[in-house]
Order: sequence, then C-alpha cells, then structure tokens
Amino acid sequence: MAKYFGTNGIRGVLGEGFFTLGFIHDMAAAIGSHMGTSSPVLVGYDGRKNSSLICHVVVSALSYNGSDCTVVGCVPTPCLEYEVKRSECAGGIMITASHNPPAYNGIKVVAQDGVEISRRDELQIESAYEKRITTSEWSRPARWGIIRQLEGQPGYLHGIISQIDSDSIASKRFKVVLDPGNGVQGPFSSELCAGLNCQTIVINGEVDGDFPGRGPEPTPENLSGLSHAVVENGADMGIAFDGDGDRSIFCDETGRIITGDRSALILMRHILKSNRGATVSTSLNSSSVTEVVAGEFDSEVIRTRVGSVDVSQSMKDVGSIVGFEENGGFMYGKHNPVRDGCMTLALMLEALADSDMTLSEHAGSLPQSFTVKRKIGYTPDASSGIIQYLGRVFQVNDDRDGLKILLSESGDRWVLVRASGTEPILRVYAEAPTCEQADEIADMFCNMLDLAGRIVS
Repeated sequence: MAKYFGTNGIRGVLGEGFFTLGFIHDMAAAIGSHMGTSSPVLVGYDGRKNSSLICHVVVSALSYNGSDCTVVGCVPTPCLEYEVKRSECAGGIMITASHNPPAYNGIKVVAQDGVEISRRDELQIESAYEKRITTSEWSRPARWGIIRQLEGQPGYLHGIISQIDSDSIASKRFKVVLDPGNGVQGPFSSELCAGLNCQTIVINGEVDGDFPGRGPEPTPENLSGLSHAVVENGADMGIAFDGDGDRSIFCDETGRIITGDRSALILMRHILKSNRGATVSTSLNSSSVTEVVAGEFDSEVIRTRVGSVDVSQSMKDVGSIVGFEENGGFMYGKHNPVRDGCMTLALMLEALADSDMTLSEHAGSLPQSFTVKRKIGYTPDASSGIIQYLGRVFQVNDDRDGLKILLSESGDRWVLVRASGTEPILRVYAEAPTCEQADEIADMFCNMLDLAGRIVS
C-alpha cells in the first residue's frame, strides 16, 4: 500500500506527482468515511495561493460522502484544532503545508479531540483511500452533506487567555515585535497581544501565500529583520511564526535568536515550577538538557519519534503537561496538546511577568548546549540504503526514527540521522556543549553520508 502521510500530514506541490485535485478529492472522501457522518467536519486553510481552491474540493468531497462540514476560513492550524475540540465535531481538515516553500500545500487531519490523528488512523485512512480508487467504491450516499460557513473564531484566543495570568502580563505593558512571516498567525497574535495590554510592532504582517518577507519557516538565518526590529524599538522580546502558526521562534531583548529547544526549556521550567513531578514528552532530536531541567522538578521525560503527531499522542497517553519539538513547536497539555504559536507566546509573556527576569537572563540560566542541523538531498530509496549502511558501521542507541548515536557517556554529545517525512532529504542533528563541537560532529557525519551514498549507489 502506498504511503501518503509523512511526518506531519500529507504534502506536495499541486499538480506534481500524486498531489492532484483528484487525489485531494478522493483522499478527503476517505477521511470523511473514517470520521463518519454523525457530526460535522471542520475545514480550515492557510494563506497559500491555492488553499481556498483546495478547500472547495475538500468540502465538495465531504458533502458528496454525506458528511456535514463547516468552513472556518483562513485560520492558524491550532485555531482549527481548538475549535474541533471545543465544538465536539467529528474531526477537522486543515489545508496547509506549514513551513514548506510557497509552491507546496497539504492536508493535516485532526481527530475529534482536537489533536492530529494517530499513525494508526493515518494507515486506516490510506487503506480506505486505496480501496476507493481500486474498487471504484463511489456509491452515492443517501444525502449530500450540508456545508456551512463559520465567521470568526473568538473561542481560540479566549481559550488561550483563560490558561494564563493575564492580569500579571497586562500590568507589565510588554513591548513585543511580531513576525508572522506573512502567515496566518499575524492577525491572531496581534489581537492576543492587544488583549494582554502589550504594545506591538509587526513586520511581515500581511497574509500572503508567496511569503515575500522571509519565507514560511522561521530559522535563525532568516530572522535578522526580527532581531533588528527588537533592538531598534527597545522591545522586551520578539517572536516569529511559521506559515500555519503552530511553531514559534523567539528573539530576546538584545536581538539574539533563541533556538526552539532553548525557549521550550525556559517554558518547561516555568510550567513545572507549579506542576512539580509532571511528565514531559519530547522527540528524539531535542536537547539532552531536557532531562537536566526536568530533574530539577522530579519530572520524567518521555522520548518519541520525530514529529508533532508522535509527541501529541505521547502527551495524551501519559498525561504530559509539556510537550515540544526542537523546531519551535511547543505544546501545553492544559490547553490542547498540540503545537500552538499563540499559546506559546502567551506562556512566554507569563514567564517574564512571573519572574521579573529578561528573556536573555532566562536563556542564560540554562545549562550550555548547542544543537546544529544539516540537510542533504537524497531520494527516499537512497536515504534508506544510507541509513542501513550506517547502522552496520556504528553502535546505534536508538533506531525508532533513523539512527541516534550517543558520542559521550553523559549523553551530552550525540548525532541523529533520519529521512525527512516531508521532503526528499536526509536530516542530520548534532548536539554538544559548544557550538564548535556540534558543528564538527555534524560536518563529520555529513561527510560520512556522502561516502555512504557513494558506497550504496
């Protein structure tokens, strides 16, 4: 059976390969069949150029399948997820390619509880899709589903504010620079900050599917505009979101970009102070400092495969209060165990208000650690062969998702090599106590990948 779901949903360039309007129609029908017709399905989309077109195809397929559906419009992914949970719907479909380049689009499927569907559900949907296209199982339903349009989503921001000490934040009158990167989180984050009495400066704020400002993925390399704006305006902090608004990267008051790992550890420490012993879920490629900080509060860390789906499912399974990925995806279990850029922003404002420390002081109080990332283009078949070869050469400590190799007894030096679930590339993650050491490890393994690629080709 063909595999369509990657690390985080289904993605592709419309009209290339399998990702056609016909495929989207048939896959949406399979998703609708999986969810059933007892409750409506919510459908949302991001600001990409063809997202509205794909939305029409999705709701048409759902309606033909007999499913009622409600279109919530152009919203961040965590907004759709929250509305699914709040409305007790059958589930949701979010049309987005998250941080991928503008030419891409995709589908994320949300279960009835407001969390992305499990890997098991993905397999069942893929099976339903294959059955439909191979058996022409298109008997007309007894009725067409009803399509509704929902205007405005006030519940999303109200839900976030209900989880934090908004009065404490409001009393500080923080100055915040927002960089939504022309993604859909712009209007929502501005409204959230206004409700928390923050003064905001917005860059790259217009929703534009071409992402002309700095692209849909916030990385330290493309956030110089955010750093400059923070320093120039004397802001307390800055924050950048990805294309669909579920991930966030922070900038401290000095203009320094804080990695997703480091900001997550700041928030983890803040949350565990009042939730001692609570469990934390995170992926294999997150910093080893996670266990160090969790140990300050007698908390256990559960490691998962890479991907927000796996972290969210772990949070549900074990009741984790905190979940995160190293890429800026932070999850707060008391709100909804999914990545949520606006919830993350609110929690960071609360951490600053609660401590009277600057963001740079929070980051400086963490144990030193540096993680670097590399990516090398390989076809899926070549990636598989290279990983198998490395597995024969090295002693592997964890092979649940690629190969993780510990390079020190303490675990503070390691490398992870894995095939991307969204692009035809191999990803290399390396951590060490200094940036130079992490770079050396990453460079060494990238050279090994090149050599392995020539051997297995």
